Amino acid sequence: MVDILIVEDNKEIAGLLCDFLKAENYIVSIAHSGERAVELYQKYGAKLILLDVMLPGIDGFAVCSKIRKESNTPILIVSAKSEKDDKLKGLNLGADDYIEKPFDMDIMLAKIKGIFKRTYGQDEIFDNDLIINKENKVVYKNDILLEMTSKEFDLLLLLVENKGKVLKKEYIFKQIWGSDSFSEIQTLTVHIKWLREKIEKNPKEPVRIQTVWGVGYKFV
Repeated sequence: MVDILIVEDNKEIAGLLCDFLKAENYIVSIAHSGERAVELYQKYGAKLILLDVMLPGIDGFAVCSKIRKESNTPILIVSAKSEKDDKLKGLNLGADDYIEKPFDMDIMLAKIKGIFKRTYGQDEIFDNDLIINKENKVVYKNDILLEMTSKEFDLLLLLVENKGKVLKKEYIFKQIWGSDSFSEIQTLTVHIKWLREKIEKNPKEPVRIQTVWGVGYKFV
């Protein structure tokens, strides 16, 4: 399942929006027609649909109506049609929000984050191909469940929730194993190795979990 399905016939706009959202760590797919949007959604699903109205073939209103009959997936209409009647039509068909073109990218992102927060809460963290479910303590990579111990999960969650920050080894060890633990700090090194084997494309040349020599680790 992708995070966001962009339904937009203008390839330039779709491409720019796709690049922007991918930079925000969303998994994105694009459909350039209403028919293709329905096909992709029925085959792969999506957590949110960004839907243009003026599309070749069936229009965005028809797509909205069809998808709403099948599911409660959030739909954000993005359209140059700015008349009140158009907005009311989209909202009455079940769209969660309506934003006019041209739109401000920061406002668009705020609306998207708001929808994700309201719909999916804080129980899941999305980072590129990873989905971390905090409630069930499970991790998916490319929608495949990873076998992970409780300590591995806690370690990954700590790193991801502090993305971009350098965490000292001593701090990490205390947070995961506790100050009264009988384990050695070398245990941390071993668990980092195991995590890399599960989430890195090339564990020997890690990109996501980086070592900051003499200090600790950073999740990028």
